[in-house]
Amino acid sequence: MSENTYEGMFVLDSNKVAVNWDETVQHVHGILTRNQASIVASRQWDERRLAYPINGHKKGTYLLTYFKSGGENIKNIVHDCGLSDVILRELILKVHPKLVEHLVNQAMTSTPSVESEDEQRDEEQYDRPRRRRRDE
Repeated sequence: MSENTYEGMFVLDSNKVAVNWDETVQHVHGILTRNQASIVASRQWDERRLAYPINGHKKGTYLLTYFKSGGENIKNIVHDCGLSDVILRELILKVHPKLVEHLVNQAMTSTPSVESEDEQRDEEQYDRPRRRRRDE
């Protein structure tokens, strides 16, 4: 069976991450390795306020991981993530073989910029037409 490369974005409980980051990452890596996945790259992506509460949590820490595994193992990985009290959500995507090297290099060198997102949001606000008030 051929191994594919996958990108996993894990939303972690910020409270548990704040206590011990290394132990939390080892927990996620343990789930992957227990299901015959080999980790290519892994890093903390960002800590953000969630768009909506997940199990009562309003903030989450994102862990971006690239790993190699057989397709038959993904179902078990998702199942184990659902049983974990550290992982709030997971998204696992198959990476096209031609893009693996580029995506891994890009993920390990870039960081998301909160300032650029705020600037983009401000620009979008000015691009929208303003609604007229009824009494005008």
